[in-house]
Amino acid sequence: MNLEGQHVIVTGAASGIGLGIARQVRAAGAAVTGLDRNPDGAARMAELGAEFVRVDVAEPDALVAAIEDAHARAGRLDGLVNNAGVTIRVPFLDLTLGQIEMLWQVNQRSVLVASQAAGRIMAAAGRGAIVNIASNHANATNPGHEAYAATKGAIVAMTRAMAWSLGPNGVRANTLSPGMTQTEIVIEAMKDPANAANFRSWSADNQVNTVDEVGRAAVFLLSDASSALNGSDLVADRAMSSLLGVNDTRRA
Repeated sequence: MNLEGQHVIVTGAASGIGLGIARQVRAAGAAVTGLDRNPDGAARMAELGAEFVRVDVAEPDALVAAIEDAHARAGRLDGLVNNAGVTIRVPFLDLTLGQIEMLWQVNQRSVLVASQAAGRIMAAAGRGAIVNIASNHANATNPGHEAYAATKGAIVAMTRAMAWSLGPNGVRANTLSPGMTQTEIVIEAMKDPANAANFRSWSADNQVNTVDEVGRAAVFLLSDASSALNGSDLVADRAMSSLLGVNDTRRA
């Protein structure tokens, strides 16, 4: 999968899945601009030979400006990976409006805003690929994730519409839905052998995604190797969501 000569923007690139995606996109030959509100992203992008822009994706005007500026500096924009997101697990009856708004602004609105800004640039150029990071929670979730699952389901649905809005102009839009992945928080939790065994039990092969595995899946969706995929949802959860009743939280 070759992205040589291309320029890809990755949001939420300072850590976790976003960092894994940025690393794999660079390995595939593309120039990368990483967006994140975490200032640590500057050093991490520098290690990859990538550019960094500090921006909060929950601020629409700043997000659009960051994308337009990155395009202007690179002289092209071939791909966008909307990865930035947050998750909370709160009992449904305790969920606050503030928490709902926060999830919507970061997980859903930012994807719509960034896709529109990048989509205009790509459509004008007649080429491009957008990869929106959703989650297996879009299709199979559990109690306490109502608001989070809603945002991820919305990402899958609106990406299907984007595929038809942008497809006539040579731009593809797909979603990538990871399951349990070894982000920094998960790695820390897995230091407890009981947690590690539990997390592994959720997958058919008794393994947990690495961020670089998810990154390679994103590269596939950005590349011409996935040219037949548009409006698709690639579920990368090691069959976690394929078996009914596994680790049903109601049994805990």
